[in-house]
Amino acid sequence: MSSQHAIELHNVAKTYRGKVHALRGVDMRVARGEVFCLLGPNGAGKSTLVKILMTVIRPSRCEGSVLGQRVGHKPTLARVGYLPEHHQFPGYLTGAQVIDHFGAMCGVPRAARKKRTGELLELVGMSDWGAKRMRAYSKGMRQRIGNAQALINDPELVLLDEPTDGVDPVGRRDIRAILTRLKDEGRTVFINSHLLSELEMVCDRVAILVQGLVRSQGAITDLTQDRRYYNIVLDAQPEQATSAFAALAPAPAPGERGALDSGEWFEVEGPAMRIGTDDPNRIKPLLSSLMAAGATIRELRHVRPSLEDLFMEAVTDPTTGQTLAPGASKTRKGGAK
Repeated sequence: MSSQHAIELHNVAKTYRGKVHALRGVDMRVARGEVFCLLGPNGAGKSTLVKILMTVIRPSRCEGSVLGQRVGHKPTLARVGYLPEHHQFPGYLTGAQVIDHFGAMCGVPRAARKKRTGELLELVGMSDWGAKRMRAYSKGMRQRIGNAQALINDPELVLLDEPTDGVDPVGRRDIRAILTRLKDEGRTVFINSHLLSELEMVCDRVAILVQGLVRSQGAITDLTQDRRYYNIVLDAQPEQATSAFAALAPAPAPGERGALDSGEWFEVEGPAMRIGTDDPNRIKPLLSSLMAAGATIRELRHVRPSLEDLFMEAVTDPTTGQTLAPGASKTRKGGAK
């Protein structure tokens, strides 16, 4: 088994009742010590994959490892922290009792549980509420306790299914700080969520799951490498801008890309020109040429697709432009039976 990956999966499939193909052959690698985010629309199979990792449900097909051991190796689960989606903690327990209870289930000694429970309540901002019963908690407060109980066993790998669900902006900021701290401590964090703007701040790598298949996977910088560009906007009428841009290269046909002598693609739309490069040094001579042609530059901006852009591209049918519905695609040949 690979030691450099906390999670390594090959061809994971799950079919419910022989009809619903929740997962259709997932391949995924999560490096040790990174924050990895699994994204996807509702019904994409995200929670199903997490539950397979935690042996909550049985896969139709699965090859791979968790912390160097095969998926389903029970002793390894003691080194994993888990926050399930839509968790329900007994309302008659206090927040501290919930954390202590899960610590006992993981085999954490009593003295260590008592010490660590206090530390975790402080970590998630619930020290003043630890002695109060869960029935008095808001949804966001219950989520904070859920995040705390996932850490009671001092895990090497933390699986968080929608960790910021129902949490206010202050709470989400606090959870981001916790995720950064876990990474700094050398732990691996696997997050399943759909709050894209939140995740973009903390994730090292992402995978986008659509209709049971991984559509893209990697670091955000790598996934956007070929789609970064500089946007130049001139302070001119469209016809004047067209004349100025012509000093750089012949204008392409409407809706098409042209190519500069230096090799970068470019597009012209009114007074704006997009140039396909991530290197500011490639832009300098172009700006000089435009100014030499008498153009006034109103705006220069480097553009990189956001995580939301990547997500929407993955969940949109390129032929129709429609958002892909969960389970809408046909079962592929060789899929789970």
